[in-house]
Amino acid sequence: MLATTERIQLLEHADILAEMVLQSDVAEQYRICLYKLKNSETSQGKINHFVKIKDLYEEVQRFGKYHPDYKRVMKEVRESKREMDMDPFVAEFRVAENDLQSLLDEISTLLGGAVSKQVKVPTGNPFFDTGSSCGGSCGGCSA
Repeated sequence: MLATTERIQLLEHADILAEMVLQSDVAEQYRICLYKLKNSETSQGKINHFVKIKDLYEEVQRFGKYHPDYKRVMKEVRESKREMDMDPFVAEFRVAENDLQSLLDEISTLLGGAVSKQVKVPTGNPFFDTGSSCGGSCGGCSA
């Protein structure tokens, strides 16, 4: 178990690392894109429309193809999602979000690897997850 001073130092280093991430260009780009997305009436309208259609979709899914509005709602969901996804602010935000997630995944992988190569770091990204696998010596995975 870590001594109290070691824990305090570790927490201080974690705070410094968190501040570095917050001050990074990647985080700044994320904040800029989020601001643009939240302040675009057009983008917000597309998002809100998709959310409403998605609610209808979930209701229709309970009955499947037997629901009287099944085809119409399925078509509307696809069209609404495509329209939302093609919005420049939505697309820009998703890229920035993915970039920030990649940075956080990289940091997690580096920290886990610094402790031990056997430490599993769940990143949600298969490119990083494979690098932190146990190597197959335990028989618990397919690596």
